[in-house]
Amino acid sequence: MQIIPAIDLRGGSVVRLAQGDYQRETTFSDDPVSVANSFRDAGASMLHIVDLDGARSGTPEHISTIEAIKRSTGLRIQAGGGFRNRRSIEYVLDAGAERVVLGTVAVEDPDLVEELVLEIGAERLVVGIDARNDQVAIAGWEEQTNITTLGLLKGMTSLGVFRFVYTDISRDGTMTSPNFASTQRLAEEASQGGSVVIASGGISQLDDLLTLATTGVEAAIVGSALYRGTLDLNEAILKLDPTS
Repeated sequence: MQIIPAIDLRGGSVVRLAQGDYQRETTFSDDPVSVANSFRDAGASMLHIVDLDGARSGTPEHISTIEAIKRSTGLRIQAGGGFRNRRSIEYVLDAGAERVVLGTVAVEDPDLVEELVLEIGAERLVVGIDARNDQVAIAGWEEQTNITTLGLLKGMTSLGVFRFVYTDISRDGTMTSPNFASTQRLAEEASQGGSVVIASGGISQLDDLLTLATTGVEAAIVGSALYRGTLDLNEAILKLDPTS
């Protein structure tokens, strides 16, 4: 299982939100490039970078930072947050991102997702399944839909998407534990359709990762536990990550 450190950007700083709440923000660094290099030095092979400002506004605001991180670290980057049209998606890929995570656009414009799968390739696209009580949330997690996690996964799989990031918003940034049951259910459903799931949200310690590794997920995104010092990235990578 690949271990992917998360860098969430807001106002130029590295921050973490609790349960996706922009009013419950903790700032950890004003130097995203330095943070990225520390993750590289700990053995990471990929970074998960989220433009929180872009997720909220609908227009990416930190592509230059993503480009600087790519240039400095040389790591593969999976970027999300506000990528809702072809121009911004192509822009961040040209800036050095390996993959772009699509959330709101997957719900609002599935035709575009289908076109991008054909034109850019499914390997470079990830659909974010962000949910509260099994219902998908969009627009920076501030707008709730009536689409279920399983419904979105099946719909996107039918369009050729094969990689998903699943986040239980109620667990994200809480340091409680992941939603293992829902994660495993989605991972099992995904595998039946030839797709894979990346787990995100609630990871606080190595034991959480060891349990996630039994659910069938391809990778796990780790954020708060690294910043708060309850998880050693190098140790986790050495125990679990064959890609690094």
